[in-house]
Amino acid sequence: MPQRHSKNNNDLAFFTYDEKRKLGFGTQKERLGKDSIKPFDACCLCLKPFIDPMSCQKGHVFCKECILECLLSQKKDIQRKLAAHAIQQKQEKDEEEEKLMLQKARELDAFDQQNHGAVPQYSDRNLSRDKNGFHGANSVKVTSYEEEALRTMKAFWLPSATPEASVKVEAPSTSTVCPEGMEKLKLKALFPIIFTEDTNDKKKSSSLDKSFICPSCKVTLTNTLSLVALTSCGHVYCKKCAGKFVAVDKVCLVCNKPCKEKNLVNLAKGGTGFAGHGDHLEATEFKHLGSGSGLGLVRPAMKT
Repeated sequence: MPQRHSKNNNDLAFFTYDEKRKLGFGTQKERLGKDSIKPFDACCLCLKPFIDPMSCQKGHVFCKECILECLLSQKKDIQRKLAAHAIQQKQEKDEEEEKLMLQKARELDAFDQQNHGAVPQYSDRNLSRDKNGFHGANSVKVTSYEEEALRTMKAFWLPSATPEASVKVEAPSTSTVCPEGMEKLKLKALFPIIFTEDTNDKKKSSSLDKSFICPSCKVTLTNTLSLVALTSCGHVYCKKCAGKFVAVDKVCLVCNKPCKEKNLVNLAKGGTGFAGHGDHLEATEFKHLGSGSGLGLVRPAMKT
């Protein structure tokens, strides 16, 4: 018989707090490791080591091919949405004109009934149809528009006759956006960046396993360092050297090209849908008991 006052107690009719924790229910926390953080030299779109890197004014780094393909697809999507919006506006205009024509026709019909309502108008052709229809000024006659509405009325209980709700297309934005920061981005706002490769490192045999250094202090660049790029020439420095030398001397230390403080752009690290970066790299996930399934429902994880 198990002990009554221990965590191994399992003869109760309900789950204890410790049993729920062992089953994985509740808030689970886990610190993100190195594999969960995007490297600084990886493209924000393909998550691979970048080729011909380009950066936006917010410091998001992309491969040249990836960002150009992304902006081109955005422009095609904008053109498609503009065409759909123009078609919808034309349809709305035609429907409005048709409503005005029907309204004028109803007004003319009502005016005609009011002026000729005292004397019933019969003809040999429509006598049999109007026997139970209009019989004086005080009676009600079903107009042709009401007959058309009754004949084409949708039956909501039949799936084949259910009216379809029209989907309204909103006017799209005509500007392309950065896929990472979601701010407005134009092609001319992108600038190429140049990393200084470490040529003294002979341990790297593969061309993909490259290491980059700061051209000023020769420190190997990693995710732990904050990086700064110059929009004037594209060279990348660590933030310490950029603030200590480049911002003071107003010149690039590699190519001697003049620059200003506004040309310094802080490069962003991590922050994709698959990786996180920041001071508190901790992923949390909440699970609660499912009704009768024993599996529990999962709420999306929140990363900070």
